[in-house]
Amino acid sequence: MTEQTNPRDLFRAAYENRYTWDSNFPGYRAELQVKQAEETYTGQIHIKGDLTVEVSGIDNEEVQQSVYTQLRDIVTHRKRSKFEDAHGKNSFSAGESDDTDAIEILVKGDAMGSNYKIRGTEICQVSRVMGRMAFTIDTAESLDTGEGYVATRYHVVFRNAQTNDLIRELDFEDTYEKFGDYYLMTHQVIHSKENDAVTTTEFKFSSIKLLEPAMV
Repeated sequence: MTEQTNPRDLFRAAYENRYTWDSNFPGYRAELQVKQAEETYTGQIHIKGDLTVEVSGIDNEEVQQSVYTQLRDIVTHRKRSKFEDAHGKNSFSAGESDDTDAIEILVKGDAMGSNYKIRGTEICQVSRVMGRMAFTIDTAESLDTGEGYVATRYHVVFRNAQTNDLIRELDFEDTYEKFGDYYLMTHQVIHSKENDAVTTTEFKFSSIKLLEPAMV
């Protein structure tokens, strides 16, 4: 890889190296099992070609809404967008390098106050402030799909943006498999820690079937 020193070029190379679904993505259906503590729920999911999400069959409305929100987050990261559309108006500068050779990329012009760390051609940290909430995502492991990388193990910390007090910590372990031309999530485990209480939630996706383009 050609050595890049310009902060904008560094970030652009990592941004464009994320694994995303192309414009031909047809969508898919799957069976879902959710386990949290002693509770188990089952249902169905439908991700459409336009990346809208439907969740059905879960007999607990709160859980069904929680699954919907989580799937929306997952799908958002697979959405393809051009660098110029997302970051064309932003300016970038380099911060410090840490002991893992990750380079801090500071962004001006981002509406959400985002900063990043880049290691090689991967975004390994995202820091963002949204109103009174600040969060940092650190990626520990990723999958090289051959068409870009996708994070598979990452740690998220939520803090009060004004006081910096810790609110919640989350650890994610994601598993992907290839179906046709696309990598889809088959398993996700989330360990949530809040006020010293730890909750584990597990998502299992099965009977995954890509849709025919005519069905979308």
